[in-house]
Amino acid sequence: MKKILLIEDHVDVRENTADILALHDYEVVTAENGLIGIEKAKRYLPDLILCDIMMPIKDGYAVLEELSNNPETLGIPFIFLTAKTERTDFRKGMNLGADDYLTKPFEEHELLEAIQTRVKKNDFLRKEFSKSMKGINDFFHDAYNYLNLEHIEKEYHPKLYDKKDFIFREEDGAHTLYFIENGTVKTYKSTESGKEFVTGIYKAGDFIGQLSLLNPKGTYLETAIALDDTEAYAIPKSDFIHLINDKKGVSQKFMEIISSNLIEVQDQLVNMAYSSVRQRVAKALLTLHKKGIIKDSYYEGLDIPREDFAGMIGTATETAIRTLSEFKEEKLITMGHARRIILLDKERLQNIADNY
Repeated sequence: MKKILLIEDHVDVRENTADILALHDYEVVTAENGLIGIEKAKRYLPDLILCDIMMPIKDGYAVLEELSNNPETLGIPFIFLTAKTERTDFRKGMNLGADDYLTKPFEEHELLEAIQTRVKKNDFLRKEFSKSMKGINDFFHDAYNYLNLEHIEKEYHPKLYDKKDFIFREEDGAHTLYFIENGTVKTYKSTESGKEFVTGIYKAGDFIGQLSLLNPKGTYLETAIALDDTEAYAIPKSDFIHLINDKKGVSQKFMEIISSNLIEVQDQLVNMAYSSVRQRVAKALLTLHKKGIIKDSYYEGLDIPREDFAGMIGTATETAIRTLSEFKEEKLITMGHARRIILLDKERLQNIADNY
């Protein structure tokens, strides 16, 4: 049962509105002024707040402003109840973060529709989606159904790539966002001298191609190639654009889902700019282990070509190999089957990465 906080100083309006909500299976908490409303919002953490604007002690604007500054009440949907219809009042409320307005007197169906819309949206924004294609499909399905987004697919299908297959190439037209379901993918940019600058190594649960879809030139900014047999889902650019442009709440949720590895790219660039080679190698090894690309088993994990590893840390292949050899001599790492790297002392590697 959803809980609604009703803050209204007019007795008849408060009681009648509370009765309507109770008849439709909402749990209702009431407050007769803004100060009490703030206290009850913090105590009960309702699923939605209905609040009058003109009230004694604290008006609706003050209520919204205070609750917006409290982390526990910040995300609660907030609907103003007001007899005022001047545009300045609407603008002020929206600038403070109100989700909707209902002008008194309102019809019962208007009240219920406004509440249902906001509660559904809030349920969607609070929902956690798994980093799997099932989770991604669930996201698109919920965005389509709950928020009435049209023109997007409700289900996507995988494409299979063999080892060394190109998924996309730098400067090709960027028409697709890819989600990796299985396998490992390397992305890189080609330098003027013909060398590869590795921008990332990605695995199941990662997206690739996000920034390229926002490139004004309309082309991919890097090349993506499968390092082993890979299964990836192709999400059309049109769906991507709809999701980041159509609805503010949906776009924020979508960007949360696809942005994690963009942060990794930023961290990688900062790492190359300010860290020593030993630090960069240690950080790269720990990152690859965290992503599951480097395993603790002698026979598992991916054999990462040394030139690719060097490209990740922005150094010459010879320098990367020499540093790995030093780490092996220091018993920080060892080599498993087929040159697979195994980490022996993660704590000391972390100390090196942190420059201790």
